[in-house]
Amino acid sequence: MRKNNWVKKGKAENVIQQPKNRSKLRLKCGRLYYSLLRKAIWLKKNKKFAFTRETPLPCLHFSHRTILLRKLKDVEMKYQYNKIINLKLAALRLNGIVIRPGEILSYWKLIGKPSYSKGYVDGMVLQGGSFHYGPGGGLCQLSNLIYWMVLHTPLTVVERHRHGYDVFPDSNRTQPFGSGATCFYPYGDLMIRNDTKEDFQLCVWLDEEYLNGEIRASSPSAHTYKIIEKNHVMRSEFWGGFSRHNELYRQIFNKKDELLCEELIVENHALMMYSPFLGE
Repeated sequence: MRKNNWVKKGKAENVIQQPKNRSKLRLKCGRLYYSLLRKAIWLKKNKKFAFTRETPLPCLHFSHRTILLRKLKDVEMKYQYNKIINLKLAALRLNGIVIRPGEILSYWKLIGKPSYSKGYVDGMVLQGGSFHYGPGGGLCQLSNLIYWMVLHTPLTVVERHRHGYDVFPDSNRTQPFGSGATCFYPYGDLMIRNDTKEDFQLCVWLDEEYLNGEIRASSPSAHTYKIIEKNHVMRSEFWGGFSRHNELYRQIFNKKDELLCEELIVENHALMMYSPFLGE
């Protein structure tokens, strides 16, 4: 997982430095470099990627759904409807994919580059602490859903990214802050590896109100999982901005509901793009 270069860890806490503005040339060169690097990784590991699609496997391990239409400040609702078009196209590329033992599911390897020629339309794209509109915008809702579901299974997260900026205030949040996975083609990927001895399967689809997802397998789960948040804090930085921090842990239980272990999943550190003292 790539770390933000403006997050520095001290002895007692993580200090977020004021972001630096990069020139357009430097940003373009950076995107080109990381895009070439990503494609080299795909080529090298090509035989290990999951591509097989099957009818649903018999055992449901975890399911989740997220609402499709959500009012966001300063975002026109037409882009929320455009997001639904984009999600439908991407879900078709992922639905039913089986991850066999040793295989890796790559989000972007399966979806490909979102483009107008493939039917994608302009949706909201978060970048650099703000947002703009571009083809395939809104697909982070799908990667967020997949990541959250995978955390409730024995599958291994090989690569996951999250925005270094917290752009919008919490609105009807049902999951802890920082529990999603952002995506930006092609170098900001979500990659999931199957280190177990059985087949797992990703199922995703849309209905009238929700984006739905399931993780299925060839045999029942021996454990249940719970994600908890610790050490959540919002604080003022010395240079005038606000930042948000937390840690996410995964608790693993046996069939008797006995806690077997608790493990740190991820630390989140983000620069807030709104005041933490906003009213409702």
